[in-house]
Amino acid sequence: MRKSVSFIFLFFVAFCFAQKEFHVFPIDDSQIKGSPNGDGSLNNPWDLQTALSQSSERVNGGDIIWLHKGIYNGRYKSKLKSTNKKYISVSGFGNDLVILNGNIQSSVKQVLEIKGDKVIFKNFEVTFLGDYSRNESDRNFKSCTGIYHLSGVAKFQNLRIYNNPGSGIGSWKLTGESIIEDCTIYNNGYQGKRGHGVGIYVQNEDEKFRIIRNNIIFNNYYKGIEVWSATSVTNKEFVKNVSFVNNIVFNNGSPSGRPWDNLIIASGDAKGINVAKNVKVNNNVFYHNTDFNDFKNFGHGSSITLGYISKALVENISILDNIIIGRNNALNLLHIKSAELRNNIVYSGYVHFKKSSFKALEAKKINLNHNVYYTRKNSGFRILKHKDYTLSEWQNTFDVDKESEWKLLKDFEIKPVLKIQKLSSKPNEFNVALLEKNGNDVTVDFSNHDIEKGSSFKIYDVENRNKVVKSGAISKDKKITFPMGLKAFEKPLHNTIAIKSVDNFGVYRIVFEEKKQKRNVFKQLFGWLF
Repeated sequence: MRKSVSFIFLFFVAFCFAQKEFHVFPIDDSQIKGSPNGDGSLNNPWDLQTALSQSSERVNGGDIIWLHKGIYNGRYKSKLKSTNKKYISVSGFGNDLVILNGNIQSSVKQVLEIKGDKVIFKNFEVTFLGDYSRNESDRNFKSCTGIYHLSGVAKFQNLRIYNNPGSGIGSWKLTGESIIEDCTIYNNGYQGKRGHGVGIYVQNEDEKFRIIRNNIIFNNYYKGIEVWSATSVTNKEFVKNVSFVNNIVFNNGSPSGRPWDNLIIASGDAKGINVAKNVKVNNNVFYHNTDFNDFKNFGHGSSITLGYISKALVENISILDNIIIGRNNALNLLHIKSAELRNNIVYSGYVHFKKSSFKALEAKKINLNHNVYYTRKNSGFRILKHKDYTLSEWQNTFDVDKESEWKLLKDFEIKPVLKIQKLSSKPNEFNVALLEKNGNDVTVDFSNHDIEKGSSFKIYDVENRNKVVKSGAISKDKKITFPMGLKAFEKPLHNTIAIKSVDNFGVYRIVFEEKKQKRNVFKQLFGWLF
């Protein structure tokens, strides 16, 4: 026993010397002011830019920079870099509300620019507060991206990135193996001749996959997610090796008055070198506002698009176990060299193909099976400017979808609980997506999750995130009824064009109280690591 205590003591001493904590306050805080002359201690904290400018000799892997409550007015650049195997953490402190507000006079075009390596950014907000222009024709308009991730591996966890007059986050080709998870990304962009600004714009030239998981992405002015490059003069591949899993993506384009793609995977490289390839899209929910009593389902509303031009056919794209709901063109399989689509539920006027995918279909390079399709007409499979096919014609012509099902829009049925997903960074919080055709309330069963009877909870509508729409304590059966049709709780959206999700669809964050349980000595000492 004495040896064990000695070992723990020695480990604790070594750990304390190895791990360092630093503190940051707004430079204009009313009580404790951050300063470039501080030392990062609680009594003499840094301002944010000073903290983000530290060398690896001062802040290195395993260290944590705590951002304390307040509004950080400015535009910032992070050059933090870990030189060991551990990550540096930049995190909101406890439950403090930390907001990076980019609405200042500046020529810098992003609220937070990131270079460096192995840094976790978590538990804060990136936004514009107050008044500013969203119209590029205004004299005083200037676009600004929320997060501009230029180089190095990073993790983005539990961030709210919203209301930036540009894209939410751009994570570029030199950022392979990075992770974006548990974030809520919405209302980003501005108005020109069309909407501009996407939720996530991502590239990757690395052979290691980068991961985008369990995010909620909605109401951005242009598209939800672009796995994409518009460059046509490169001799490198940098739109590849991306995993997109367990996300909820809906109503992108709404603030500009036209639904746009919730997800596009493509490239504009006319040389056919930098093609989009090796992208996995698994277990996601894609949705555009839909009236399930309208059996014609006209109008724009693309949820997934593969390919942009015929000279850059996408390769090795995997679309598995997704819910894909939109309007006339919810699923666009346009320019494809090879792909697999299995176990998806698709609600669309037609499933659209282009002739450039014809060869891949004939060569059996597009593997379609075990899908359920709901379309406007019996002939719901359309090769644009060529022919419409019924399911049986489709199966016999191309030898695909042999075990798939087809039904008319009017026969659409789906289990109302589309997704329950625990946050990796906040294990007492869950994202929940629900669909009930008639807008009735939905009961959600949490019995498969480790939640104690009597635990209190609060439910937030993600489209009105600061409003608790229901609270209580979970009962013995672990079932909670969620309110649908939350018009009564709706606040005015940020412009007069944006539309809230209709009554049949709802996305929520439910927060349970953290469990009070006995923990071993190690976790009592180092619980903040877990």
